[in-house]
Amino acid sequence: MRGSDDHRPLLAVTMGDITGIGPEIIIMALSEAELYGLCRPLVLGDLPALEKARAVCGSRARLHATDDPGSGFYQPGTIDIMVLSDLTADAVSYGQPTRDSGAAMVGYILRAVELALAGQAAAVVTAPISKAAMHLGGYHYPGHTELLAERSGAREFAMMLAGGAFRVVLATIHCPLREVPGRLNTPDLVRLLALTNHSLMMDFGIQRPSIGVAALNPHASEGGLFGDEEARVIQPAVDQALARGVNVIGPLPADTIFVRHQRGEFDAVVVMYHDQGLIPLKLLHFGDAVNVTLGLPIIRTSVDHGTAYDLAGNGRADPGSLKAALRLAAKMAHARAKCRQGHERGSE
Repeated sequence: MRGSDDHRPLLAVTMGDITGIGPEIIIMALSEAELYGLCRPLVLGDLPALEKARAVCGSRARLHATDDPGSGFYQPGTIDIMVLSDLTADAVSYGQPTRDSGAAMVGYILRAVELALAGQAAAVVTAPISKAAMHLGGYHYPGHTELLAERSGAREFAMMLAGGAFRVVLATIHCPLREVPGRLNTPDLVRLLALTNHSLMMDFGIQRPSIGVAALNPHASEGGLFGDEEARVIQPAVDQALARGVNVIGPLPADTIFVRHQRGEFDAVVVMYHDQGLIPLKLLHFGDAVNVTLGLPIIRTSVDHGTAYDLAGNGRADPGSLKAALRLAAKMAHARAKCRQGHERGSE
């Protein structure tokens, strides 16, 4: 076991929906010794489900149950788990969420938030959940993000998807495409640009971030020929953000901005709608993209995929996104700690 001199950040890893691939990708990801050089992963979840997943994956890892984050081994070959539910393997079937599994799934998240807010965990890393399972368990949230924001007290938050240095931040998320123009407004975009800038500095260690803003319409509307959202909504937001000291450029045509981003011109691109950002991201980083929630008082990363009920139980799920989420959470924890130390020294 490690003492208080262990500077690897402790990551609270929630198991997600135990009837999906969450337990399996956790077993597979934490079988890699390299991750233990970066962090101390503590799984929050169900011991029978993790035992079942270990058998499915043919893993030899030892499972170590603990009720105290400070008593984990956090060494290769051992997976530390804080047992928060004990649903019998026979009562839980892959691909078939129940009221009990849904309630347990949310319980893992809530406990992880508590640990992070109390300073016992440096970050929260979440395995996939489903809205259906959440609702079965009695929690009526649209998803992870809204639950985390409410429980952590965040008033402004946003979704970032990151594949290495290729980062996109969404102005609108899950809504019909026809509703996007009506949901865009200048004040919200200004706040989103400021939040993105702050997060890039605090959690990614970028001193002077460069942010690109994608246009909504083809050719950035080409002087109003293909719409007026650029002139009426997006450009004023860019101008106001610039006045606040944010290094931002746009609106830029969406058919070229991602080429510029891939070449390193921007640290992040703010996009107007879901598929505008996720199509290029997943084209380039389908297996290792990470979902990051900006604006929370805690660090949260997640896999960029769902529960994959059709794959659960066969040991063939890809743990790449979870491994990337663990690495990024550790990196963000170090960056945030360094940023805070800098602020503390500056105030002395």
